[in-house]
Amino acid sequence: MASVLTVILNWRTAEMTLRATEAALVAMDGIDGGLTIVDNDSGDGSFERLSAEVAARGWRRVRVLQSGRNGGFGAGNNFGIRAGLPAGETPDYIYLLNSDAFPAPDAIKALLMHLESHPQTGFAGSRIHGEDGLPHHTAFRFPSIGGEFEQAARLGPISRMLRGSIVAPPLPVVTGRVDWLAGASLMMRQSVLDRIGLFDEMFFLYFEETELCLRAARAGFPTDYVVESRVAHIGSVSTGMKTWARIPQFWLESRLYYYTKSHGRAYAVVATLAHVAGGLIWRARALIQRKDFIDPAYYLYDMSAHAVRWVASGFRPVAEK
Repeated sequence: MASVLTVILNWRTAEMTLRATEAALVAMDGIDGGLTIVDNDSGDGSFERLSAEVAARGWRRVRVLQSGRNGGFGAGNNFGIRAGLPAGETPDYIYLLNSDAFPAPDAIKALLMHLESHPQTGFAGSRIHGEDGLPHHTAFRFPSIGGEFEQAARLGPISRMLRGSIVAPPLPVVTGRVDWLAGASLMMRQSVLDRIGLFDEMFFLYFEETELCLRAARAGFPTDYVVESRVAHIGSVSTGMKTWARIPQFWLESRLYYYTKSHGRAYAVVATLAHVAGGLIWRARALIQRKDFIDPAYYLYDMSAHAVRWVASGFRPVAEK
């Protein structure tokens, strides 16, 4: 029987992580494997709290590890993946679950069954929904120059012209192929990771699962969205994305690194110019129609200034200034 290692990454969300672990253990019933909680150097007592609770609750299939550094989403999950199953075996599949995500009792089994019956598929992810039942948009096309322009412009004629480049098209209603999925509930074939490598730890947060899915697709192992696997998700508990006043440096760094690594420096520059151009179109429309700008404050300025510093530094990561 195939084995699954579930990895839950914790950063200062101990109580939420325990809730996610409890749901995951129910969903792991009847599946060989184990569950690893990785505390990403929270520094708030999370590791001690999680370790004590796992012992007190008698969760024998669960172990708690301390990463020793907060290297971000990819680095933390890589730490758990490299550790393998508690007894040292290598699992057949890795299942990543966010600390604020709660799988239905059959959610993990649905992903496992899908991958077992589709041997050419590399990764499979769940239908993510809020606790209110409303779907979260977690299935996407790969970012592109056209997608950047369309996303920033927010204009009907442009969207229709570039409909094949829309990064966030309507969610699939049936199980099928997508470009990439958010990592809130994602099962990955270990043999594919052995071939293409783990998360690129140059990404601190955001775009790491995009790049990993792209690497898998280029190696011939696409990603599927499995609607039968349902997971409730709160969202942005650790990252605070919903309350960003300005775009953080790490998001800008990850975005440019994704384009540079995947398509080259020139593509990264043009993609940024396309986004700024689209953003200016939206702002002109917003002024005329008296709409809110929607984006965080100084969004286009921060993106442009960051890109200029990046080019001036010789295309190296740039420090916050």
